[in-house]
Amino acid sequence: MKPSICLSALVLAAAFAAATPALATPADTPMSAVPAAPKLDAALRALWHGHVVHTRDYALAVHAHDSAKAKAAADAVVANARQIADAVGGFYGKPAGARMLDLLAGHWGGVKALTDARAANDAAAERKAMADLQSNATEIARFLAGANPNLPQNAVQGLLAAHVAHHATQIQQIMAGDMKGEQSTWQAMQAHMDVISDALAAAIAKQFPDKAA
Repeated sequence: MKPSICLSALVLAAAFAAATPALATPADTPMSAVPAAPKLDAALRALWHGHVVHTRDYALAVHAHDSAKAKAAADAVVANARQIADAVGGFYGKPAGARMLDLLAGHWGGVKALTDARAANDAAAERKAMADLQSNATEIARFLAGANPNLPQNAVQGLLAAHVAHHATQIQQIMAGDMKGEQSTWQAMQAHMDVISDALAAAIAKQFPDKAA
């Protein structure tokens, strides 16, 4: 096996192991019947599910006025972002991994700002956070499309726009104490993470057929 292939496999295996405890995958969103790269598909699903688990934990902690849990959740979001960036770097190199981390930091910054603004009933801060999230989604889509020809920018941006909308709805419901409504959003949010991660895995497997497993 080539060294680069070994590196990618090790990065993804480590990321999968680290993210697995945070999984909360709904039973009605099974993995694609025949994914082109099953290990990559599973690893990316675990990582992207970890993102929504930890951002949700942050919103719940903020609503409960539990600063210790909020900090722990925020730290977990950052650690998860590093895992995703490392997985990207395993295929596209360290500079690409670093750029991905910057972009994910921007996404988390927007989600955190939106959560804090909703908790404080700060409408102006909410609008700014949403604008930042939408701009960041465009940047992420541009980056991924530039790295992989199998990821059209408009398609990726559409997926990310839906993801941002899920964050916004979920945060609003949590801050309003509407946990029944939030449960419905939560299920949809997790299912959408599968859509995003499966699209990325399929595109990477097509671009690197000898590198993805």
